[in-house]
Amino acid sequence: MTGDAILDEFRDAGALLEGHFILSSGLRSPVFLQKMRIFEDPVRTERVCSALGKLIRETFGEVDIVVSPAIGGIIPGYETARALGCKAVFVEREDGAFQLRRGFEIPEGARVVMVEDIVTTGLSSRECIAAIQQHPGTLLGAACIVDRSNGKAEVGVPLIALTKLDVPAYPADQLPPELAAIPAIKPGSRAIA
Repeated sequence: MTGDAILDEFRDAGALLEGHFILSSGLRSPVFLQKMRIFEDPVRTERVCSALGKLIRETFGEVDIVVSPAIGGIIPGYETARALGCKAVFVEREDGAFQLRRGFEIPEGARVVMVEDIVTTGLSSRECIAAIQQHPGTLLGAACIVDRSNGKAEVGVPLIALTKLDVPAYPADQLPPELAAIPAIKPGSRAIA
């Protein structure tokens, strides 16, 4: 599945939004990807995550465990693990830091890939990776559906994406006039950083 096909999936699902958006990082952007519009459709989710699984296998080889950050990464992590034929676990915040809970484990020798939905600054990916690195498995790298940083986000391990976008993001006090003229909305679920 090409990058254009992935963006078509977002367009067809009504998940590629234009306006003035407040991202969870606190930055402002004229484009927002409402990923849950993708994930509400199991057939579309399977199509996108199968493509991500194929890219992961081609890049990293066989995988034993996919680890994703809760909550937004759970669905793509699970569906990508299903495509790969491996386990899916997730990290969630406890006392402000991501960690494995619910009896999830990463045993020694397990080949692990971190799967995220959309990477913008890479913060949640870095936090998820830090939690994975507390366990004895072998972290092969990270994968996402969309890299909004166009390859600029540093997550600490190799990051692959089905598509990369070069979408501007601005601090609230440095908006271009055309964006400042539009009322800002926060469509995501995570609190602003």
